[in-house]
Amino acid sequence: MKVLVIGATGFIGFPVSQALARAGHIVYGLARTDEKARKLASEEIIPIIGNALDPTSWLSIVAQLDTVIEAVATPDLRGIGASLLAAVSEAAEKYRPAGAPKLNYIYTGGTWVHGENRTDFVTDTTPIISPADLVTWRPAHEQAVITNPILNGIVIRPALLYGRSASILSTLYRNAYNGKVSWYGTPGGRYAVVHADDLASLYVLVAEGATIAAGKIFDAANNTTESVDELLSKLVTISGAKGPYEYTSPSNLYEKAITTTSLIRPYLARALFGWEPRKAGLVDNLEVYYNAWKASEGL
Repeated sequence: MKVLVIGATGFIGFPVSQALARAGHIVYGLARTDEKARKLASEEIIPIIGNALDPTSWLSIVAQLDTVIEAVATPDLRGIGASLLAAVSEAAEKYRPAGAPKLNYIYTGGTWVHGENRTDFVTDTTPIISPADLVTWRPAHEQAVITNPILNGIVIRPALLYGRSASILSTLYRNAYNGKVSWYGTPGGRYAVVHADDLASLYVLVAEGATIAAGKIFDAANNTTESVDELLSKLVTISGAKGPYEYTSPSNLYEKAITTTSLIRPYLARALFGWEPRKAGLVDNLEVYYNAWKASEGL
């Protein structure tokens, strides 16, 4: 299988690209600089120098691809998501020969669309009623992906990521390293989480089984949520920060989204592909994950 990963050097895209390459697939990765291109090449990922915002550098290879994975991290996710979907759809029509199978298109969303709910369990197929304010646009875009008439559209919604360089949690770890564990939210919250490596394994399964996955949305989360209070308390201990930990009020929609509690019990990826997260939980193995973040920062 030939796969293009847009956002291949990012926190999601890089382990996904590595996992696909390990699985024996030919992987192209979009990189904005020569330095990032060398990073991809060292992992046997074929770099394409370009920018997701300017698809002229990579759209022509759509003719030879089986799958495109959109794993972009940018503040303007709303605009770029729609632009990329339109560009890939148009390129598939223009460049792919008549009779070619539909191009698989995997869009990376997020579980914040489930919104704040500390009492009710939700699953992959629970109707979206009240998404976090930051992502109110996303449910409509998810539907645009999975109903696209030209592509085999698929959505993967990662929960809060942990492991490696820590993604969103890097700010929390930085606070702890600087001596004080402070984080957005209020007591009693719970996080749906997934390790970056477990998430990458799901992308491989979905890409390989795209004819089954087409038109579906997958929540990518561990089978149990984790207490934010326990996370912060343990971080005080392992980091040597001055306790007690404290919650702060969010100052923007992004920080407010971080506080989201969703009691997610995903089932679809397990039922269709046998996906099971294997990594130790965030709180249980927090010292390892905190030290991994420090190493990634050269601390």
